Amino acid sequence: MSLVNLFDVAAGLPDAWRSQPLGRVGTACVKVLRMDELPVEEEAHGVTEALLVLEGRLELLVDGGPVTVAPGELYLVRAGARHAVRPGSHGTLVIVEVPQEQG
Repeated sequence: MSLVNLFDVAAGLPDAWRSQPLGRVGTACVKVLRMDELPVEEEAHGVTEALLVLEGRLELLVDGGPVTVAPGELYLVRAGARHAVRPGSHGTLVIVEVPQEQG
């Protein structure tokens, strides 16, 4: 078993919004990233994605509606939901996702 300080990993990332894979749990990949107030374009995935805010705030637009995720909160973006990051998101975010099948 490995011990990882998520805040140290996120602080050491060279670019915001570029996640660092930490490991796998079953088929799911666990990643950490640093948010920097800038927006991120809309996207959708074929599988549900878990977003856990450790510190700061994640401002989303999900299927056209605003969602704010605060520290200690987990948001599950359902498969197929169109979502974008709104300006003002900042802090440390953990993402748990299952890679989509390449077909």
